[in-house]
Amino acid sequence: MSLRDWESNGWLVAHAPSREEIADLLAVVDRDLGDAQTPGLSTDWRLNIAYNAALQAATAALAGAGFRATRESRHYRVIQSLELTIKADAALVLQLDRFHKKRNIGGYERAGAVSDQEAAEMLALAMRVRHDVAAWIEMNHPNLL
Repeated sequence: MSLRDWESNGWLVAHAPSREEIADLLAVVDRDLGDAQTPGLSTDWRLNIAYNAALQAATAALAGAGFRATRESRHYRVIQSLELTIKADAALVLQLDRFHKKRNIGGYERAGAVSDQEAAEMLALAMRVRHDVAAWIEMNHPNLL
């Protein structure tokens, strides 16, 4: 499948990104990467913040490719789109999906569901996604940086 196929399915809509939009999204990513390292935060919250950093980086890649996700299953589509935008490997997307589910448990269902190791893994993954997205945008859409 391609992003155009996703658009045909109603999962994405065409979008004209701007430099300001990409800069704003990457600034949110950078803020969240910093905030996820704040001492004293619960592991649940650290994972949640790091996950949001990865989600916003993926949103920047999708915008750079000329699309935005529709409201239905937005997080899922944005994360899954990394395979089509930056050509992320399936293992990375699967790991992000696993953390999405863990985030929902820790954020909505049960406190203390996230370990220190999981929060650290999510932070490292978010940093990787941020790096890969910025490199992809620089290579494929330098006018947006």
